[in-house]
Amino acid sequence: MYFWYRFFTYLFYPFTSIYLFFRKIRKKEDPIRYREKLSKINITRGEGFLVWFHVASVGEAMSILPLIDSFIQDKKIDRILITSITLSSGKILEKRFSENKKINHQFLPFDITFLVKKFLKHWKPNLAIFIDSEIWPNLISKISENKIPLILVNARITKKSFDRWRLSKNFAKKVFEKFDLCIASNKESEHFLKVLGSKNIKNYGNLKFSNIRTNTKKLDLNFLNKVKDRKVWCAASTHPTEETICAETHLQIKKNYNNILTIIIPRHIDRVKTIKEELIKFNLNVILSTELNNFNENTDIVLIDSYGESLKFYNISKYVFLGKSLVKSLAKDGGQNPIEPARLGCKILHGPYVSNFAETYDYLKKLGVTKKISSSNELGLSLVEELEIDEPKNHEIAGKIDNYGQNILNNVIMELKKYI
Repeated sequence: MYFWYRFFTYLFYPFTSIYLFFRKIRKKEDPIRYREKLSKINITRGEGFLVWFHVASVGEAMSILPLIDSFIQDKKIDRILITSITLSSGKILEKRFSENKKINHQFLPFDITFLVKKFLKHWKPNLAIFIDSEIWPNLISKISENKIPLILVNARITKKSFDRWRLSKNFAKKVFEKFDLCIASNKESEHFLKVLGSKNIKNYGNLKFSNIRTNTKKLDLNFLNKVKDRKVWCAASTHPTEETICAETHLQIKKNYNNILTIIIPRHIDRVKTIKEELIKFNLNVILSTELNNFNENTDIVLIDSYGESLKFYNISKYVFLGKSLVKSLAKDGGQNPIEPARLGCKILHGPYVSNFAETYDYLKKLGVTKKISSSNELGLSLVEELEIDEPKNHEIAGKIDNYGQNILNNVIMELKKYI
């Protein structure tokens, strides 16, 4: 199986430029930096001990920020390389670390043998740390051949992914046994990693509980003054059809509270134009988050059209509905992660399809900050009920989550420092 994987990835190479070209047209690639995915690197490595973190997208990028901040302070570490795949994660990481000379961001090259060889030859990492579920067989093989310690942090193997890997047990074993350490994010992933062939597994909990909450930029004061007397709720990580549910819910709430404000944060902001057109059909007054100067008392919905803005809007929302959990056809991957809004004291409303984050929801349920709903109508009724009670945010619970996350972070850092 591994032979065929290498063979087909090699066959893909002649088409990579065409593939990237069409992604650029769709604005899913950086118009200049896309070349990094072909291992065309313009940054020098520098001297000293280099730690390499690899993430896939925005969620994983945010989850490693506490680790990065810890490693920046470590005098044994001279350089930190962060690679990612998606354009959005690249923008967020570049923006956050642009002024730190110790850190470089690159887009990960395609998993084609000679491209990853070129990448590793240039960067020569002393430690490689992959986050979440990033498994690239050719890259992992070459890391092992170069005797670079390889660690999988916050490892998350879904049932769907596990079933695919299990179709070729020998291939899976050749890949997963190359990790020197796997730090699982939950018990299910811990079990799956063991079956797939990982040799050294630890489980301290989900690292996303330890996301940094400080230094969050606040919204414009003029906007905050305009919404201070509004009833506010937020729908986050929404997918197609869910924005329609949000519009219907808004109208349902408006029957009781005319000053209701709905904030919608789509999972993919490239859909914003389409979403706005759908919402306007409900005769709703919709503005984009980049146009908050147009906000007024008649605004029904603020639609977020830029990445990295979620925390700002969670700060002014007491109630957050997490997408991809209510509509069965959307929920094949088991919902979205509720940790970020929960840590900011928000009450989480979610549908029944949250299997990917079952342990996280179990923990938050014990703290009394989640509520399961079974239909779009129930979402509206629940929000009306919550808005009537209108309890203040529970910062004591937020503190408990912070302490829980800090313990997870400390244990993960302790394990990683053994390789530095």
